[in-house]
Amino acid sequence: MKRVALAALLAVTVGLAGCGNDEPSSTSTPAASGGATGVTGTVTVFAAASLTESFNKIGKDFEAANPGAKVTFNYAGSSQLATQINQGAPADVFASAAPANMKTVTDAGNGSGSPTTFVKNQLVIAVPKGNPKGVKGLADLTKPGVKVALCAEQVPCGAAAKKALDSAGVKLTPVTLEQDVKAALSKVKLGEVDAALVYRTDAKSAASDVEGVEFPESSGAINEYPIVVLKSAPNASGAKAFVEYVLSDKGKTVLSDAGFQAP
Repeated sequence: MKRVALAALLAVTVGLAGCGNDEPSSTSTPAASGGATGVTGTVTVFAAASLTESFNKIGKDFEAANPGAKVTFNYAGSSQLATQINQGAPADVFASAAPANMKTVTDAGNGSGSPTTFVKNQLVIAVPKGNPKGVKGLADLTKPGVKVALCAEQVPCGAAAKKALDSAGVKLTPVTLEQDVKAALSKVKLGEVDAALVYRTDAKSAASDVEGVEFPESSGAINEYPIVVLKSAPNASGAKAFVEYVLSDKGKTVLSDAGFQAP
């Protein structure tokens, strides 16, 4: 009887031990199924103004995919952003509208790794709905009574505009020089100018207020957009994950829908 009782006790003990071994595998299943990704905290992105709508959408999608993360954006002209970064502004990611402004940052040793070109963009002439001045090309911008807004030359959209105007042999005097493409576009939307040279994507995002007039010289002044994780990124892992998301198929779809071209 004692042997039977001992055998029964051992069987119960082994059974309990087996239950204990099952416990960790059952509790680890949710993590393995994609609950937590490891991306947490705030990711601060300095991005060219022309990326506003696309990056706002990508930021929301990134947060949805990474519930522990929060993306904040600082949008401005790429030259202004590059200056801020080189002066020590805390940021995790820099997305520029031109390689020249990115080079300013990497030459100063503030990039981590090599920048990746993720999209290209092309200029159009933004005019009010109905195109009241009948603008069909760059030459029309020099007609009497046509007020034009351009980006300043140190800003990527301004540098591209100068290149296109020089290619067309067109000399014009803008009534205003703006520090980013959104500011130039707003002049058209507010009726303060008759036309502005802006990116195709910006005209598309404001399609309820403006029309985008294509012109052939824009094909020789296409801007490439590079992106990089910054060397002193406060959230380096989050920065890397955000850049990877921008370069992913989901990120590419958002950018393509906005009118950006593949690199």
